[in-house]
Amino acid sequence: MSESHAQDGDHSSLADKFKHPFQELKDKLKDTHLHDAKVHLNHKKHQIGKLGNLFNPQHRHDEEHEKACDDKRSGIAGEHRFQSYFPARDGNLIKWYVDGRDYFWAVSVALEQAKETIYIADWWLSPELFLRRPPHFNQKWRLDEVLKRRAEAGVKIYVIVYREVEAALTCNSEHTKHALQGLCPKGSPGYGNIKVMRHPDHNVLENAADMTFYWAHHEKFIVIDYEMAFIGGLDLCFGRWDNHQHTLADVHPEGVSNEIWPGQDFNNNRVMDFKNVQDWKQNELSKAEYGRMPWHDVAMGVVGPCVYDIAEHFVLRWNFIKRDKYKRDGRFDWLMLRGREDKDEDLVGVQRPKHPVGDYILHPLTPLDTKNLNHRGTISAQIVRSSADWSSGILKDHTIQNAYIEVIKNAQHFVYIENQFFITATGDQQSPIHNKIGTAIVEACVRAGKEGRKFRVIIIIPAVPGFAGDLRDDAAIGTRAIMDYQYKSICRGEHSIFEQIRAQGVDPTNHIFVFNLRSYDRLNKTLSIEKQEEKSGVKYQEVQRAQAEEIMSSGIHGADGEHDKHLGISELKKEDKEESKSAEAKRRFEEANPDSEPPKSAYTVAHHAMADTGKLSDEPWEGDTEEEVHCWIQEELYIHAKLLIVDDRIVICGSSNLNDRSQEGHHDSELSIVMEDTDRIQSTMDGKPFEAGKHAATLRRYLWREHLGLLPPQEHDASNDANAQPPGEDSPNDIWDRDESYKFVEDPMSDALWEQWTTNATTNTETFRHLFHADPDDHVKTFDDYNVFLPPKGVKSGHIFDRYLPPDDIRRKLDQIKGHLVWMPLDYLKDANMAETGLQVNAWTESVYT
Repeated sequence: MSESHAQDGDHSSLADKFKHPFQELKDKLKDTHLHDAKVHLNHKKHQIGKLGNLFNPQHRHDEEHEKACDDKRSGIAGEHRFQSYFPARDGNLIKWYVDGRDYFWAVSVALEQAKETIYIADWWLSPELFLRRPPHFNQKWRLDEVLKRRAEAGVKIYVIVYREVEAALTCNSEHTKHALQGLCPKGSPGYGNIKVMRHPDHNVLENAADMTFYWAHHEKFIVIDYEMAFIGGLDLCFGRWDNHQHTLADVHPEGVSNEIWPGQDFNNNRVMDFKNVQDWKQNELSKAEYGRMPWHDVAMGVVGPCVYDIAEHFVLRWNFIKRDKYKRDGRFDWLMLRGREDKDEDLVGVQRPKHPVGDYILHPLTPLDTKNLNHRGTISAQIVRSSADWSSGILKDHTIQNAYIEVIKNAQHFVYIENQFFITATGDQQSPIHNKIGTAIVEACVRAGKEGRKFRVIIIIPAVPGFAGDLRDDAAIGTRAIMDYQYKSICRGEHSIFEQIRAQGVDPTNHIFVFNLRSYDRLNKTLSIEKQEEKSGVKYQEVQRAQAEEIMSSGIHGADGEHDKHLGISELKKEDKEESKSAEAKRRFEEANPDSEPPKSAYTVAHHAMADTGKLSDEPWEGDTEEEVHCWIQEELYIHAKLLIVDDRIVICGSSNLNDRSQEGHHDSELSIVMEDTDRIQSTMDGKPFEAGKHAATLRRYLWREHLGLLPPQEHDASNDANAQPPGEDSPNDIWDRDESYKFVEDPMSDALWEQWTTNATTNTETFRHLFHADPDDHVKTFDDYNVFLPPKGVKSGHIFDRYLPPDDIRRKLDQIKGHLVWMPLDYLKDANMAETGLQVNAWTESVYT
């Protein structure tokens, strides 16, 4: 350094001393107890100051730097389609997954290959979830075990879960947090590598101004190493694993180790909701008496530039929760994002407080150009979201709704919707419903009707939202309120979609068709099981618990003596005692059956609704045929997918339901992806040559064949199934084009296809009505109608209505069921007041149900 520069430096140093006379003292006090006390007082000042936010709902958007950031985000969004903050990006490789078996297997492979980071955002996460089945033979593939291995290998794992209102929901995020953070105790290789945040905060003293009780974090996505992402409708939680045949039964005379759904993973929300999920092995629902609720879902695996956008959304949410809840908690660091550094770090919520707590970590951990995100595939895709101030600290973003409206408005041939809910408005007269997706449907149908063009909107939703209870009971008024809003959205009242179309001279029944899904099975409670129960004095339900304890206990007790600290010592002693008791019960039960001969009857017959499986009536039954009558069961197949396919070209998939909660932006937080494949395949549309997008067309054809029963049932082992592998050039979707069914469903508007679709739905509906009196039904128009429609006392929910039907007649009837399609009962309770206004449903609470 030259002399002149040295002199300049001395002069500058002297000037600084005069300007900051106490800086030297500050430097000396730094890292002392006095400095720590000052910082602590500063933090307390800000903590107490948060109470002032009660009177300033715009406290995250009123300072100049906050306004500037909001303007910057708005400017970026204004340049993009749907006004999304994220751009449409070419070159994505995106793979679809139908149902939980394929999705969870692919996730298990991808997680096991993680090298640097894993991001998981979920509404509910069950650490004891098995990603592969049967669990007894796949214990290394339990979710907590997979995450533990990766953490011990040095992978940094970041998890965000919704912190539920405990009085209203049973998902127990506290258990999720403690179970995951206890996987790698202090001194172990992975210690500190798993971080779990819960949000929103319900601590009145800490966060009174920003507590949210009505709305939820509903996103479901995973990002691995900034190289791959998964996004869709499937949480990593109990009750979601399923295959295409949608089995209901899980009784195994040949041995309880063959069970598919252990503990609380065996669930039927219509009979009994999840209870005490931290007690994962307990299930008050006996498999010997009830079937589970089957689960249909759809998700996407993404490789390409959109992975970065999904990761950016996670980083924004992580930093927002750090600011909102963990700002003074050194366990949680700020995440910086490559590409959003320096002047743009505010876009992902990075803050620089005077006394920061926690480090600033740059992600991804290695440069972006090593992630191979560009030019990976042929799909143009765009991330859209529902997000707002309470959920991520930004101004309201309802770009999922924008995308739905624009895509549906521009539809020319068909709109296909699978969704958990269907609540929407056609104008401003349906308060409290505000989303205008219904308006777009009306416009598309009226335009087609007036042009004389064949056009269909096909909607598949659950028959009943998945909440427990008899629909006649007062306790079910919330469920009935949701159903009431759905009927008013679809077909009841002058502002419904049907009546708005009819008012413009077009017949809505030519264009709009609504369906549910339903499945049947047989409980394999054979004579041998009854004898075992009698001889051992142990009920099969106790054996269920013992099996769950055996294969799931390490998840909560932890390895090497570590345990989930929030249970407490007395609770753990109780757990150990119960474990020993359960093991003894299982031993006595198994010893009561010395006969090792396998049972003649299968544990499930649900596969007979699918292709190439023979006749159900040929299935053997071990025991008295009269007893078999008591073992037939049915249940609604719960549609949890959040999917839109339009004209075999555009797909929207994600976490967003079709209701205000998901679509309005400032209610539940959601993340979805809009996809259009530039790889066009020669197809047919309404009998004419048509260029379809490969991604949309193959997904739609696959789904329709599953619903029609034209696909084969799935084995549990998916190791050789391309559809159960992570996305990549070496594992494209198996579109199942090896038989004539692929060609049969090619043209979504063909008369032959539509004839089979509606015939299947009609036959299935009538069969379920005749044998089971499946609820809800068009024959129940008033509450009084229930008195003759529902089964008599002593007949459990979902079982054969008339116990005196000849066993062979039941089998012949069930032979007629193909696939799972049934008609939505649009006349159900049409002459009754479905949801009386009162304490539970009123002007204050109605937005919760919409």
